[in-house]
Amino acid sequence: MKHPVPGLPEMGARDGLSYALFMPDEAPSAGVVILHGAGSQKESHFDFARAARAYGMAALAFDQRGHGSSDGEWGPTAFGDTLGMCDLLLQHAPEVALRGSSLGGFCAIHAAALDPRVVAVTAISPAPEDFLLRGLRSGRLHDFRFDRSATEPWLESLDLLGAAAQLSPATALLVMHAEGDEQVPYAVSEELHAAAGEPKRLLVMPGGHHRSLQHDLEMQAVTLRFIAAALRSRLG
Repeated sequence: MKHPVPGLPEMGARDGLSYALFMPDEAPSAGVVILHGAGSQKESHFDFARAARAYGMAALAFDQRGHGSSDGEWGPTAFGDTLGMCDLLLQHAPEVALRGSSLGGFCAIHAAALDPRVVAVTAISPAPEDFLLRGLRSGRLHDFRFDRSATEPWLESLDLLGAAAQLSPATALLVMHAEGDEQVPYAVSEELHAAAGEPKRLLVMPGGHHRSLQHDLEMQAVTLRFIAAALRSRLG
């Protein structure tokens, strides 16, 4: 049996950020900005972008600064960069959500706390600022470009739990974590869920590892259904 070849995304750049835009065949019900983790790049999440397109949603994956084909270094512009990608996607979709993994989950929660237009956030194994600081200082996080002199004091000033608490009630929060995560303990997600207001949901899955939930087809479907439910709630 022959299967149709998935349509190619529209590739582009805005403000030095390289992105790939996936559009469904019909007018999208919403859009999802996808944020990768430290040392990764947008192409690693094209599977989720295609899944979003199959659900009738637009999806935009982009390289964070210091990664992939984007210009500059990762650091204090990260949340503004994320919201800039939201602005771009809102030119193609009526509402926008965020889906981030690890470092991307950290950025997604913080960015959404700054902009109530974000309908929903899915944070997969989100890395809090103290974990990121230790990783940068120890050299464990080294597969991307960052400005140490600007990034370390910026991270010291942030509070991921406080950002999660600020999402309610405008933005729904879904937190996912694998119990077997070898990099970020699942207790981090439990604390985030406890700090957040409604609407919220926590999924801690048995086994797995730091990246396992990102590409799990069932978890991708859970994310897309969560966004759709948040959109229905916002529209009444």
